[in-house]
Amino acid sequence: MSKVYFTREITPESLVKMYEVLGVPLKGKVAVKMSTGESEHSNHLRPELIADLVHKVNGTIVECCTAYGGTRQDVKSHWNEIHKRGFEQVSKVDIMDEDGEFDIPIENGFHLKKDIVGEHLKDYDSVLVLSHFKGHVMGGFGGALKNVAIGIGSTHGKALIHSAGVTTDPEKCWNVGTKQDDFLESMADACKAVIGWMHENKGPDSMIYINVANRLSVDCDCDAHPHEPEMGDLGIFASTDPVALDQACYDAVKQADDPGKAALIERMDSRHAIRTVEAAFEHGLGERTYELVTL
Repeated sequence: MSKVYFTREITPESLVKMYEVLGVPLKGKVAVKMSTGESEHSNHLRPELIADLVHKVNGTIVECCTAYGGTRQDVKSHWNEIHKRGFEQVSKVDIMDEDGEFDIPIENGFHLKKDIVGEHLKDYDSVLVLSHFKGHVMGGFGGALKNVAIGIGSTHGKALIHSAGVTTDPEKCWNVGTKQDDFLESMADACKAVIGWMHENKGPDSMIYINVANRLSVDCDCDAHPHEPEMGDLGIFASTDPVALDQACYDAVKQADDPGKAALIERMDSRHAIRTVEAAFEHGLGERTYELVTL
């Protein structure tokens, strides 16, 4: 049974403690995969919250360009948004698909035969997947699995996932009529590719996962003008198992003693969000049963 660590305290110090309690010190050149947000109004994790943790692992904040034509699909515009948000005052920042991309083959995927990720992923020895857990208009929720799948995918990779393998064209991927579960399962396929590639090429302890469950809007950080959260913050969750981690966050929302949770639950369940977790489990990426260790 996987362990998921939890604290209600959301501070820079508690983020560092959650990394330390995992007992897996990240080695070599460390990528900190997170979302830098679509606008200053997005609910992305703020630089002042994550700075101590990034410094602790001597990390580089990494992103890839988007596929939906917002402020971060074009590299130049993406860098402008990163400048605005102040992340370069925390650490180096790397747009991993700025100089190209590479394919990772997928055996026995639900829909994808390959994933396409930022070329610079090859430059890192380990990855801290630092995710803001919240709702999402398409995926139902975004956590560790989405941050790996969509987040590490290049623009073409994102289009491939959203179209369940039909096209790599970011202008066409939204119009192919992808079935909801096919999209969710394609995210699990992409996770299988990235996690498998990292474990094979960088080692079995090359990825760890932290979810910060604050600003629990029904909308993702890719939304420039998200709905205001209706439920209160939950805390920080951490694990070496991304499946258990996202399952624990999903369960925590459902079990919260908070009447404001109804909107987020509706968003998650109306999109069948748990299917991504189920599919990742079916790919052998982790366990859905877990021991929650409260700090």
